[in-house]
Amino acid sequence: MAELKYEIVENIAVLSEGAKGWKKELNLISWNGRAPKYDLRDWSEDHTKMGKGVTLSSEEVQVLKKALQELTL
Repeated sequence: MAELKYEIVENIAVLSEGAKGWKKELNLISWNGRAPKYDLRDWSEDHTKMGKGVTLSSEEVQVLKKALQELTL
């Protein structure tokens, strides 16, 4: 299996932290040298391990942002 390469270009927000130090983060990440995309997933403290997550384009983030703003909590 090919090695997955990533670079965290910008840490945007930490949404939560688990008891073992893992954090759910929203980051801007370049995967395998490609243009950065928005990424939401759990990370270990040193960012060497990651959980399953979701990667979004700028357009998808705009749609999500609009949908969240329309929520009544």
